[in-house]
Amino acid sequence: MDHADHVRLLAPGLDGAGRGEGTVWADLGAGRGAFTLALAELLGPGARVVAVDRDREALAENARAVAARFPGTVLETLVADFTAPLAVPPLDGLVAANSLHFVASTAQVAVVRHLAGRLRPGGRFLVVEYDTDHGNPWVPHPFTFARWERLAGEAGLLETRRIDRVPSRWLGAIYSAASRTSPAGPPAGPDRTSVSP
Repeated sequence: MDHADHVRLLAPGLDGAGRGEGTVWADLGAGRGAFTLALAELLGPGARVVAVDRDREALAENARAVAARFPGTVLETLVADFTAPLAVPPLDGLVAANSLHFVASTAQVAVVRHLAGRLRPGGRFLVVEYDTDHGNPWVPHPFTFARWERLAGEAGLLETRRIDRVPSRWLGAIYSAASRTSPAGPPAGPDRTSVSP
């Protein structure tokens, strides 16, 4: 996949969303920045993106790439595990692209609920994932869109819809999906301050 594919996977999930100055999104498990760059293009100058990853070197490369290609984007990098409490501001949206499959299946609902708690009322939760329920050592816990619909619902997210799907030589296909938090606020549930994957 290339940059155009990354933009294509996210773009429909941002339809009607605020963009530019004052907009705050996070890219969870951002790595070297493939989807951070897509967010920067889609959100436009003045938008703030928080790239979260455990790999400091990958985030440094991410920051260089965003600065070179989208200098109007306000990028912050945060070395952290997104399953633990995150020091991020209230978010208009977040992207979890090929990152939730590193969370054990038994913990995915709790982690998604925890992350959704960082979103403002009506905030967007975008997922990019391999369209299979059978993993491998490199992609241990992927989930099909049908399974994501159930996970998102159990985590209190609303209006879940698949927004795109592209073939992949790894595990057949990758899809993207968009959900929202309630306009009344984040999903209710157990304490969201600490989650173990």
